[in-house]
Amino acid sequence: MTPITEVEGRRLALTNLDKVLYPATGFTKGEVLHYYATVAEPLLAHLHDRPVSFLRYPDGPDGQVFFTKNVPPGTPDWVRTAEVPRTEGPARMVLVQDLPSLMWAANLVTEFHTPQWQVDAPGLADRLVFDLDPGAPATVVECCEVALWLRERLAGDGIEAYAKTSGSKGLHLLAAVVRMPSSDVSAYAKELAVEAERALPALVTHRMTKSLRPGKVFVDHSQNAARKTTATPYTLRARSAPTVSAPVTWDEVASCGGPSRLVFHADDIAPRLHRHGDLLAPLLTPSP
Repeated sequence: MTPITEVEGRRLALTNLDKVLYPATGFTKGEVLHYYATVAEPLLAHLHDRPVSFLRYPDGPDGQVFFTKNVPPGTPDWVRTAEVPRTEGPARMVLVQDLPSLMWAANLVTEFHTPQWQVDAPGLADRLVFDLDPGAPATVVECCEVALWLRERLAGDGIEAYAKTSGSKGLHLLAAVVRMPSSDVSAYAKELAVEAERALPALVTHRMTKSLRPGKVFVDHSQNAARKTTATPYTLRARSAPTVSAPVTWDEVASCGGPSRLVFHADDIAPRLHRHGDLLAPLLTPSP
């Protein structure tokens, strides 16, 4: 019998709670739901008013993994949705605005991905993002070095950067910006990626070409495009273990001492929130 749970007055059917989704650690779907309930406050703050793309993995990361951008079939009528523009025509997408909506979405078993703009101003970015992706044998250690260079470079333009793990191999750098067209933010981000390659030629490439990436950090600036999304802070990732895209301090980045560092799992996040609060809270200040 499917258990029915009431969350803030909304009735939810939560299914297959004992199903193991992360075989490497035995982490179950029930634990996924518990994790998202535990981090709901900061996660919802970063999801607020941003249309969500779901990267679903209902049978775990070794099963079928697929993106869902349109409103999924069976979405409750109390889950807020919004029409957003796309080059192929407008689409209706989900907005995860409250705890019931978050728990409904978590029951789908998903990573949360969001654009750099809010639904009231599609294509007007209020965030800048860099995805630092290491090409083996480079690791997160090299990403940390590049992140520190980009932080200083952004500070030179009066922009304060914040860091989080990707939840995979690398790091994400984020900064709040005054709302402007995504194309302008993309152009600026590309300029900085090119500068980083020029300053650190043995360490950085700004191009995705696979032959250029071994041993270097790919400074991916493309996620600033209006059509692109980035893993939302605090989302679980579809990896062998329940890793999280977790905010980190700059001291942690500066002292990154090995490829096993700066990897955080679901059980690590509540203690980190207790210790640090939401390290990305400055990004939530409304832009003019």
